[in-house]
Formats: sequence, C-alpha cells, structure tokens
Amino acid sequence: MTNTALVFGASGVSGWAFVNEILNDYPQKNVWSGVHALTNRALDPQAALWPKDDRLTVTSGINLLEGSQQDVERKLAGIPGIKKVTHVVYLAFKASTDTALEVKENIEMFKRAITAVDRLCPSLAFVVNQTGSKTYGCHLLHDRPDYLKPPFKEDGPHLGPPGSETIFYTTQLEWLTGFAKEKAWSWAETRPDIIIGFVPNQNFYSLGMALGFFLALYREKHGAGAECPFPGTDASWKAKCQDSSSDMIARQTIHIMLSPKTTKGQAFNVADERKASTWEDKWPVLCSLFSLKGVKAPHDNPIEVRKFIKENYGTWEAMEEKYGLVKGHADNDRVIPGFEYFLLTMFDVDRQFDMGRVYDELGFAEERSVKETWERVFGRMAKAKLIPATSK
Repeated sequence: MTNTALVFGASGVSGWAFVNEILNDYPQKNVWSGVHALTNRALDPQAALWPKDDRLTVTSGINLLEGSQQDVERKLAGIPGIKKVTHVVYLAFKASTDTALEVKENIEMFKRAITAVDRLCPSLAFVVNQTGSKTYGCHLLHDRPDYLKPPFKEDGPHLGPPGSETIFYTTQLEWLTGFAKEKAWSWAETRPDIIIGFVPNQNFYSLGMALGFFLALYREKHGAGAECPFPGTDASWKAKCQDSSSDMIARQTIHIMLSPKTTKGQAFNVADERKASTWEDKWPVLCSLFSLKGVKAPHDNPIEVRKFIKENYGTWEAMEEKYGLVKGHADNDRVIPGFEYFLLTMFDVDRQFDMGRVYDELGFAEERSVKETWERVFGRMAKAKLIPATSK
C-alpha cells in the first residue's frame, strides 16, 4: 500500500464520495494506505457515515484564502503524514454572487493549494482538478455559441470569449499547465455535468438531495400512489444529458489517476453511462422510489421544488418529529435561491457527453442506471435520518 490521497473540499458532494470510495477499497484492497479529508467547514467523521478506518485523517478549518501562502503551507505541514501524499484531488470551491470575486478567489485558492502540495509532498505523483460542463458553454443555455454542439468531446471546441472569462477553471488550468510542465508528477482535468450525490452535513446546492426532500414531503402530503408532476417544462423534460453521480465521478477519477494510459494534462468527461437520458426517462424512476407516480402535466412548471418545500414546511417539521429526522436540512437560509428551478426548468437544451475517452481509451467498464444512481442517494439520506425510509 503505497498510495495516499489528499482531498481538498471533502465535505462537499464530490469530496464525500472520493473519501468513501477510497475507504471502501476502490478499486481493490491494498491500493490505498491512507486518505486525508480536508475541509473548511467542521465535519464529524462519525456523522459523515464513512467507514470507521484508521487510514482516514480529517482536518477541518483549512481556509485557503486566510493569511499568506506561507500560512497555508504551515497549516498543511501540520497534518500528520502529509509527506506521504501521492495523489491530490482538488474539489474546493467558494461561491459568490459577485462573479468577478468568485473567479478571483477560486483561482487564488487553487494556486495556493497546488503550490503547497508541490512543496510539502515529495512523493506526489498525480493531481486532479475537477471542473465541469461550463467548458462546453452548458450554463449559457440557449445562448451557447453555435460552435458548441453535443455530444461534447474533451478535445473538441471549448467556450471562448466572451464568456470564458467568467469561468475560473479556465485560468486554473492555464496556470497548472505552466506550473506542472517540468514537475515529475502528472495531472488531469475531469468534467462532470450536474453532480448527483449525498453529504450528511448541510449542502446548499445539491439537486439530488433537494429532490429527496421534495419527494419525501410530497408523499407525506399526498400519500403513496399519488401522481407527482414533473417540476419543469416540456423542453427540459426532453433535453438529453447524462447523470454524473459523485460515486461514479470518484471511481472514474481514481481509475484515471491510477491508469498508466493517462497522459499529463488530459481532460476526461465523467458520467454514469455512455448513453444520454432525459427527465422523461428519469422522473418516473425517481418518483417510484418514493411510491409515487411520476408524470408530465399538460402545462409547464406545475409545481416548483423549493416553493413547495417552503409552503409545506410545517408538514416537514411534523415529519422530523414523526420519523426522528435530523432537523434543519430540508430548507434553511443558506440554500442557494432558485437553483432547483434553474436546473429543472431552464436547463432545457441537449448537453450530452461523448464518453469514449474514459471507457474506450482507458478501459473503464462500469456503468450505472438511473435507478441505481438515485436509489443510492435517497438511501443514504434515509440512513443519515435526513428523510424517512423511502419504502414507508
């Protein structure tokens, strides 16, 4: 066991899954001798539902913007076993309503983190920076330039100006390319679409968990067997994409890091399946996991996820008492306003990936169905007492 991972942003949806997969010995036993989970927010390892394992070190309070570069390095140098780190997964992110500030701070965080591990980890072999589908202009919706057409390939056209200057990972990758050019360690970029996953602590921008709360509340309000209308439009109902579950992102990324076929600086689309699907395919499956019938109403936007949760929050609070749920997760002041509406309604254009690089070139074989992906998320939410057991 010679590999030790360091995960920046381990309290997020992607970070939680990376730590979980490593502690569950993916891809096999005796590959990982340790994993360091770094977080800014406090995180209780037991509450995280990770396997109890001596290989895990959780370090909270790592603010990459606090103090100087030297201050950051002093904090990281104090982590026991930091010199044994071989693989770094960078998932840290600081959101802001000020786009310019968000770009500036996330670039600075990334530079500080990678500069620090380069100096502190003499056994460093691989660095991964997880970016996303903004590379292909997916966030621009109908304003996406005509030269960006799905299925998107890693070496195909990328979003250029105007628009690219608002994507902080464009500059992150440009800097990393130069910084790592003469380094002995290698690196890669991974590109998921909307990330579907679970974290036991509060998460303020997770579609998977928001829908778990919504569907559990809808069932409580209307009863098992009720029809649950899709909270979007006809166009979003039919738009093609692939789920990028945090579990599969982690597995594919670990495969990328460990594969001798990976070349320095490669980018990889990461998703659960080769083929694309639509909400028309998925919504009935998600609803069935809560004993509901998922339907598309004749008119668009018959219901809005966050509005429904807020309007029925008294029912939710009664559910917390009735089922012994952890309180305060379904809705709070830190939830990003309107994100569910944006992802379910406004994301109404095809944005599917070409998955040939990770599957055909690198030989990754596993695929997961819609049911497998979402059932895991909802099942973990139930285990963490965030929602009632989905079979109730």
